[in-house]
Amino acid sequence: MIYISNVFKYRNKIKMELNNTLEDKNLSIQHSLIVSRIEDKIKSYQNLVKILYEMPDESILVGGFIRDIILDRLNPYPDIDIVLPRNSIEFGKSISEKYSGKFLILDQDRKIVRIIFSNYIIDLANKTHELLDEDLKTRDLTINSIGFSLDKRELIDPANGIYDLNNSLLRSLRNENLLSDPLRILRCFRFMSELNFHIEPNILEFIELNKFQLQYVSVERIQYELKKIVYGKEAYKTVEFLNKIKIFDWIQSYENNNSSKLIFANFDNFFQDEIDRFFPIAYLKELLKEPVIKKFKFSKADSLAISSLRRWTQKLTQKSIMNFTEIERFQLHKDLEMILPAFIVYLPKKYHKEWLHRWRNNKDKLFHPRKFINGNQLKNIVGIEDGPLLGDLLNYLSREFAYERLNNFDEAIYKAKGWFQQNAPKCD
Repeated sequence: MIYISNVFKYRNKIKMELNNTLEDKNLSIQHSLIVSRIEDKIKSYQNLVKILYEMPDESILVGGFIRDIILDRLNPYPDIDIVLPRNSIEFGKSISEKYSGKFLILDQDRKIVRIIFSNYIIDLANKTHELLDEDLKTRDLTINSIGFSLDKRELIDPANGIYDLNNSLLRSLRNENLLSDPLRILRCFRFMSELNFHIEPNILEFIELNKFQLQYVSVERIQYELKKIVYGKEAYKTVEFLNKIKIFDWIQSYENNNSSKLIFANFDNFFQDEIDRFFPIAYLKELLKEPVIKKFKFSKADSLAISSLRRWTQKLTQKSIMNFTEIERFQLHKDLEMILPAFIVYLPKKYHKEWLHRWRNNKDKLFHPRKFINGNQLKNIVGIEDGPLLGDLLNYLSREFAYERLNNFDEAIYKAKGWFQQNAPKCD
């Protein structure tokens, strides 16, 4: 029996050694293929080979450039992060002058600089640890901790980032890495949205305990990450998740939070470009309350679109779209004409096809309201003066045109005179 047991132990040992050998061989082949893809991609950018050739020994490519080459999703205008052993500012200035790039210092204290070229951006930084492996281990996520040694032409992967890329996993080697720059908390969700990766449970738990640290990040940087999140392919799922964990409870309340308003949303009738262009407005509206939109300094155009969408979707909670008055329907289409698919998704599915069909038809008079006559013509013919009354008359005529009760110029003048007689101030 002892002999048989030893035989089984020996066989298992041999099997484990064979599996390990196969894994090492497969990993070596994968690394070789990745290196080949990196080098091919580098050659496709003007002057990049020459620039990288001038980098000092021990310089490495790191971060998103490597990650996205492995995932075959490289941005047409990529950011190329490079860690140098020393002198990043001096070297950056030299490269920008020699190859006609625009030089910027992003962080004077940490010696991080940027060189902008026509079809790519290079960010240079000094290594922060004596050992390169330790430097890579301090990065936000393991999938961003993969390096490519320029002088040795080999991959450096001390945190097993390639394994995590293969398994669609967002993981940090050390939880405290996320707090060295708290924006990294949001970056986890950016990759969740963009890549459809899942976040390791203990990282999620850590984020929930430390989300308040985001208050120490500039609002401009938060806004940038939020835009990346809402434009990701999995934005819908990610926004719902962010609301579930109340990611911004340090700046807004979540009582009576209706974060599941879109939970029954059906996207079947929407074109992909409509989802890509207009749904981010709905996601931001679901994610942030009005004061926080302003706090995070979104553009005037975005703020107005979100505010208008919020106002009209709130009306939907008060009454059915079928019970909207003519005036309300006309005003809705005036306010939301440019982003209407973001509103349509809140309607019951039975209305989606018809509303989208009409909105896609630029000649639809109600879904694309326009002025039928200009103010100067009304002033001259009707005798009305500049002021609120003129605006009301123009709005009335536009509404009549939208509902096809107005067909030509003569009818417009006739209706305008009648409306003016009824609404002009009466003299005693």
